[in-house]
Amino acid sequence: MLSKLRTAFVRHGLLGVAMHAVRRAHSFLPRAEDQRFRGAFGSYQEAMASVRPGLLAGYDNDAIVDMSFEELSTIRSSDVPVLVLLERLLPNVKCILDAGGHMGTKYRAFRERLDLDNKVRWIVWDTPAIVRAGRKRAVTEGLAALSFVEDIAEAPPADLMLCSGLLQYIDIPFVDLVRQLPAKPPHLILNKVATRDGPTVVTLERFGDKAEVPYQIRNREEFVGMLDTLAYDIVEEWVVPEFSHVIPEAPQLGASTSRGYYAKLRS
Repeated sequence: MLSKLRTAFVRHGLLGVAMHAVRRAHSFLPRAEDQRFRGAFGSYQEAMASVRPGLLAGYDNDAIVDMSFEELSTIRSSDVPVLVLLERLLPNVKCILDAGGHMGTKYRAFRERLDLDNKVRWIVWDTPAIVRAGRKRAVTEGLAALSFVEDIAEAPPADLMLCSGLLQYIDIPFVDLVRQLPAKPPHLILNKVATRDGPTVVTLERFGDKAEVPYQIRNREEFVGMLDTLAYDIVEEWVVPEFSHVIPEAPQLGASTSRGYYAKLRS
């Protein structure tokens, strides 16, 4: 599968990767009966207040830090555009800030293919619970190039900021997150950004039988406008069809579209 996706990129660029994924997407079409998502709320705070009694609320919980770790530590079809971009950019990148990078799952997925141990510092920012677990795992596995920060403002200046699956979960505007950095990274890679053409909506995503987590589906034009406000120009864009979702209780809102962006800081 990865070789086919790579061939699609070589022939047609990231658009080719996206179209290859679309041709496979029949098995990923969003289904209204999928109970992974519940409710449609006007804000992150409203969604958090609606978490069902007996369930953990939000991502910052020790009980859910290991969920999907092994799966996320492998290269999936949705990772291929990121992998291709990193291969292209790494000669000029010495430090990567992986915002929302879990316990370094993308570092582990890409490590051997990109020879990351010998090329970059890979710094993960995530919730305190995930950072605690991530540091422990990194020490156990001897991953010296992988480090973690709980406060994104304490991250060193990075050449590239990677956000893969982060933006639907953060509780502050993306503009505010970037402005906390000591310096804006010259390169942004944003993958699996949940978008729609209507107003931004927040739903609740179920994490097994343990937790519910607010999941934000952003208005696409507003999000693109935020990148412009931050002085970033979009260079490439792609669609991740397997992460399209319908909220069962609000099918009238339609399916979300998961998008990826590579953007460069305006000089």
